[in-house]
Amino acid sequence: MTALLECVEVGPSNGSDATASVVWMHGLGASGHDFEPVVPLLQCPHVRFVFPHAPMYPVTINGGFVMPAWYDILTLEHVADRENEAHIRTSAQQIEGLMERERERGIDPSRMVVAGFSQGAAMALHVGARHEHALAGIMSLSGYHVLRPKFEAERNDANRDTEVFFGHGTHDPMVSVAWGKEAKADFERWTTAKTHWHEYPIEHHVCPEEIEAVGAWLRDRLPAR
Repeated sequence: MTALLECVEVGPSNGSDATASVVWMHGLGASGHDFEPVVPLLQCPHVRFVFPHAPMYPVTINGGFVMPAWYDILTLEHVADRENEAHIRTSAQQIEGLMERERERGIDPSRMVVAGFSQGAAMALHVGARHEHALAGIMSLSGYHVLRPKFEAERNDANRDTEVFFGHGTHDPMVSVAWGKEAKADFERWTTAKTHWHEYPIEHHVCPEEIEAVGAWLRDRLPAR
């Protein structure tokens, strides 16, 4: 059995048991603390936010330096095989392990969102499309599509009706907004649910307006009980 990733957990803030959960992956080189400060701004007091710390991998585009990463990136070019597939598969299993733990804690998948930023967003899209249970939502902030040629063969129709939220900066120098739109188009061709696209005049980060939109979407997908 794969060991569970270490996580930062926040909430619920209302003193009661969680009735929903969000598993939210950080970006390359960051940690589970990265998005911890935004939780109060999302106004979801009944939700448990699970922010896992990525495993440590040497990252080729950063000179082979070992850092928190969901997978190695071999080149900055948007080409096939730019990411280490074995790392993606391993990280996906680890994220699935956290989602299974949420089920064991009493959270039905229909009350669960898988989310992420940048590399973490790529993992959220990858895991969400392949998850065997219908989720409440999939969220990608400044993300893109990994293992794209295998998407059609591997996606699970359990989440064909799952809403997907995309947020992206139009001036992003790290993950081009075109890459985000490409992922959105891939999901739109498959899903029967609504895909939400939000873009902002920012670089590779989030802004208050984006966090506000995320909070509104999460409250819609995970209403209080």
